Amino acid sequence: MERYTHGHDPIVVDAHARRTAEEAAAFLLPHLEPGMRILDLGCGPGTITVGLARYVAPAEVVGVDRSEEVLTRARSHAAEQHMDRVRFVTASVYDLPFVTDSFDVVYAHQVLQHLAEPVTALLEARRVLRPGGYLAVRDGDFGTFTHHPHQPLLDRWLTVYAAVARSNGGEPEAGRRLLEWVTAAGFEHPHATTSSWLFADPASRAEWAALWAGRIVVPHFADRAVELGVATRHELEQIGAAFASWAADPVGWFALIHGEVLAQKGGGTASSTIGGNRGRSSRVSE
Repeated sequence: MERYTHGHDPIVVDAHARRTAEEAAAFLLPHLEPGMRILDLGCGPGTITVGLARYVAPAEVVGVDRSEEVLTRARSHAAEQHMDRVRFVTASVYDLPFVTDSFDVVYAHQVLQHLAEPVTALLEARRVLRPGGYLAVRDGDFGTFTHHPHQPLLDRWLTVYAAVARSNGGEPEAGRRLLEWVTAAGFEHPHATTSSWLFADPASRAEWAALWAGRIVVPHFADRAVELGVATRHELEQIGAAFASWAADPVGWFALIHGEVLAQKGGGTASSTIGGNRGRSSRVSE
């Protein structure tokens, strides 16, 4: 059974609401033009969606998510930003309520890692994308998470998280598999890039540690970990304390890599600008 590993507890949604198009979609932004219609899959609280809309105005941008609760927050954000060309729809990425060939861009940030059938979702994205339109996907890769000074309990956290995520039908190492999935879904001219997050100053360490120490003890995650027998509640609390200890160290370092793929649906004019392997570094909350 497919389940969203992070859930929609306030600590999760608040972190997602700090995301921006400039950071999360940097690999896509150079290809956007006014008038392009964008579909944002798994849009969450809509901050990236609204950010993308500024690059393609006056075109409509549509965000979809399966959680009506989080879309209520997204609609409020769009209204606060006076973005009346942004619309939010409750829908499954496997069954999009849009006609074929109706979007110029389909974008998904940190979505495919939570899906049991990522290629099926990409095939549906391909259906609603016009010929020549862009697909842009970005996912973290938990196998690249690295920290210093070493805390064995943070290694244990990664083991527990991976077990829970995979039991929910997801793939925590999705970043390295995006090129495989996009190719399997029949997209053309796929181009892979990477970007990174780094937490190595007091403020960012404290934010990152508080985020994960909080996430692993909320019922949505903790109950699942205990149910699976991969951790006890006491152990999860110990992991949270280890995050706090790591964050308090003045030389603390935590870095991770995201995979990104930009590709096109066949049948249109191929882009000559997709290319130039690169890596980017940034620091935000996941």
